[in-house]
Amino acid sequence: MLDYKLLEALATVIECDGFERAGDALGLSQSAVSQRIKALEIRLGQPVLLRHPHLQPTPAGRRLLNHYQQVQLLERDLRGTLPTLEEAAPRLRIALNADSLVTWWADTVGQFCQAEGLLLDLVIEDQDVGLKRLRDGDVAACLCASAQPIAGARCVPLGKMLYHPFATPDYIEQYFSHGLKADAFRHAPAIVFGPHDRLQHRFLEQYGYHGTFPYHLCPSSEGFVRLATAGMGYGMMPWMQVAPWVEQGLLASLAPQQPLEVPLYWHFWRHSGQALDRLTQIIGNVRLQ
Repeated sequence: MLDYKLLEALATVIECDGFERAGDALGLSQSAVSQRIKALEIRLGQPVLLRHPHLQPTPAGRRLLNHYQQVQLLERDLRGTLPTLEEAAPRLRIALNADSLVTWWADTVGQFCQAEGLLLDLVIEDQDVGLKRLRDGDVAACLCASAQPIAGARCVPLGKMLYHPFATPDYIEQYFSHGLKADAFRHAPAIVFGPHDRLQHRFLEQYGYHGTFPYHLCPSSEGFVRLATAGMGYGMMPWMQVAPWVEQGLLASLAPQQPLEVPLYWHFWRHSGQALDRLTQIIGNVRLQ
């Protein structure tokens, strides 16, 4: 059987990003925290933490962290019938795409988290790779574009987010005055979120273009909009995020009649407690556009 004080030490070290701060949070010395981590590694026969180049859990450590998180959620359910148990705010680790975070996520879950006393540990991942975090045991739930559930988890479809290639009117006039053609795509600077972002490529493929193109890398949804409104490039952005700029005439779509549809699915581990089930019900009522 696992000693949950050891798992608590592991989770706190990761959360606090250091042994000394973890000791302060747990009311222990730094040495005592180190001894708990060492005892856990001896019990497992393998390391649970990587110290270099920066502190992070090993694959085994990630699985333990996910297990510990699920146990915390299940214990929270027990407190409803056994109120004498010590009260502690549960923390739920979730992977989601940046565009959801800056558009509908907070308004959807904010009131629920306040009412439930639920703390979130959000991991920003592209919608095409978030499921890997769940499969690795790094998170208890994720938003992603895959409809295929993994073993031990459930999948709930949420609908589709509509993406357009937005840019300033002056930018469109400069680069696309003759339409969406290969020569324009070859020279017009684009804006790409990160190395896993394939939305730009999917848009270009709709017009038969498979070649290279210049692009800015910008791993920030807010920064994405700022670069576009500054006339630095065009990029795939959800309508619900940039509607105010479009209404003011600061941004326009290169292809207003042909948005790119990106499906979103909510994946979560089964048997992780009633709080996660209730959160799933709320998220399942989301209406995307």
